[in-house]
Amino acid sequence: QPSPANARAAEQPLPMPNFSSISREDRELIEQVQSRLLSESTAFNAGNDPEYLNRRIATLMTEQIEVSGRVISDRERMRLTRLAQAELLGLGPLEALLADESVSEIMVNGSQQIWVERNGKLTETNTRFADDDHVRRIIDRIISPLGRRCDETTPMVDARLPDGSRVNAIIPPLCLNGPSLTIRKFFK
Repeated sequence: QPSPANARAAEQPLPMPNFSSISREDRELIEQVQSRLLSESTAFNAGNDPEYLNRRIATLMTEQIEVSGRVISDRERMRLTRLAQAELLGLGPLEALLADESVSEIMVNGSQQIWVERNGKLTETNTRFADDDHVRRIIDRIISPLGRRCDETTPMVDARLPDGSRVNAIIPPLCLNGPSLTIRKFFK
């Protein structure tokens, strides 16, 4: 039976982890879950049912942890599961920023610099992407459902998220610091 202190710690919400601080071992675990999910025909038959996919990712994460022989706490397993869900179904490190009602704009200047605007003031976050390829994958995830692309032949694209937020993405050779992404959130 968990102690009251452990029970309180388990109930507290987990912060979205910093993607640049993820260990190689954790990244490999997420990639294995992604590979297994993509190989399952049931995941494709589920269509766009996020509830099913979230549950399936949680199950696959638990199975992969057991296969790897790692012994981790329930809290760490939940953190890895949330990380995998954000990475595989959402916009990775941007998920927490998009959910934050106080953030009106998100500016990604390469993988290691993410700024937000809150109440008209710019502040740098401690959120990071793993690398420039990670930023490119998120840009592709945003614009590919819209039938758009962002590559060397079309290095700049403007788009909208399903909620109406405006997105602007620029990749090298038009930008010098790596892929850049700006999301101006749409408020209801």
